Amino acid sequence: MSKNVVVIGTQWGDEGKGKIVDWLTDHAQGVVRFQGGHNAGHTLVIGQGASQREYKLNLVPSGIVREGVNCYIGNGVVLDAGHLLYEIDGLEKAGLEVRNRLKVSPGCPLILDYHVRLDKAREAARDPERKIGTTGKGIGPTYEDKVARRALRVYDLFYPERFAEKLREVLDYHNFVLTKYLNTDAVDYQAQLDSALSKAELLQPMVTDISAALYEANKAGHNLLFEGAQGTLLDVDHGTYPYVTSSNCISGQAAAGTGVGPGMLHYVLGITKAYTTRVGGGPFPSELDIESTDSPGFQMSDKGREIGTVTKRKRRCGWFDAAALRRSARINGLSGLCITKLDVLDGIQELNICTGYELDGKRVDMLPVGADDVARCKPVYETVPGWNENTFGVSRWEDLPANARHYLERLEALCEVPVDIVSTGPERDETIVRRHPFSL
Repeated sequence: MSKNVVVIGTQWGDEGKGKIVDWLTDHAQGVVRFQGGHNAGHTLVIGQGASQREYKLNLVPSGIVREGVNCYIGNGVVLDAGHLLYEIDGLEKAGLEVRNRLKVSPGCPLILDYHVRLDKAREAARDPERKIGTTGKGIGPTYEDKVARRALRVYDLFYPERFAEKLREVLDYHNFVLTKYLNTDAVDYQAQLDSALSKAELLQPMVTDISAALYEANKAGHNLLFEGAQGTLLDVDHGTYPYVTSSNCISGQAAAGTGVGPGMLHYVLGITKAYTTRVGGGPFPSELDIESTDSPGFQMSDKGREIGTVTKRKRRCGWFDAAALRRSARINGLSGLCITKLDVLDGIQELNICTGYELDGKRVDMLPVGADDVARCKPVYETVPGWNENTFGVSRWEDLPANARHYLERLEALCEVPVDIVSTGPERDETIVRRHPFSL
């Protein structure tokens, strides 16, 4: 009987989902992306010493580095066809077989040049205090076209005349906005048409009815792993709106973004760092100073190598926020937690855990909805002892320092979700397993 697992980020993204997906894929025959686009960034470190390889993935599911594993891009993903083909080419040059194992939904909305132009022009026009921190890759405008029912989708590429007619209509609209409202250059119709259609032949062999393919795989007894991008607190409905991404990043989107029923989702694993990070604008109650060398935030930033995979911006760092995690746990229906980057906290003598907030003179035990209220929250901390011992690479729970175990147990109690996995380094064997998601 098949077992299907959903992997979700529980913070503001960058929790280390890629490594965990790769590790779990040892028990899966298929890995599925179901939302977001190439604004996602997953870094995988495979092997040791001279044979060590690092793979940076944006659109291609992390399971691609496992031989024989099928990978699927569902309808909930917005697709930059040029970037996908570029990514595939890079992976193939690194010796991976990709095209025979990668399947793409015909229903994916296409990211086109005008989406990128709109994204960048809007962000440039915003007041510095109100910037969203978008990656500028056209994700938001493409989702806008999707819900406005004017998006061009992957299957349109295979009908050139229909594609050309639809493109002319939608480009007239967007060029008006670009030139008359945002005061920037228009996108050339013929250049955009030629660029888009030139990718159709390369994409077509990979295009598949993903819903049907996943049902068939499930029926055959194959385990499936649904790989989330970004994090719950960036979800367009449930995150710190408007400082969010443009897709749903939660476990329920695994069904909507691939065309499977919720009954096919058996276990939800929430990935969370042992501290908290955030890229871009928006409120962050437990944020620390990352520039001062005597701040714990500096150690988190420096030792944790907290640089965005896609944006290359420094990530903001802060104490673990259990009140935010409680909201993530309920929204996603978490079955278990995976704590990553525990070793980054080695040597910090005292650790603070945000257990709630003071908001307008009242105690709040869960992250409020919307950025305005979150911005007014003052964190309430509980202090626990740290540890001096090295936790990097530890692979057994009993080998962790006593205070490190107590810290993890306290997070487990505060978040009301069991800690099933602890990641102590970027490589596959640097993982502590208390309960395996595919064995429950």
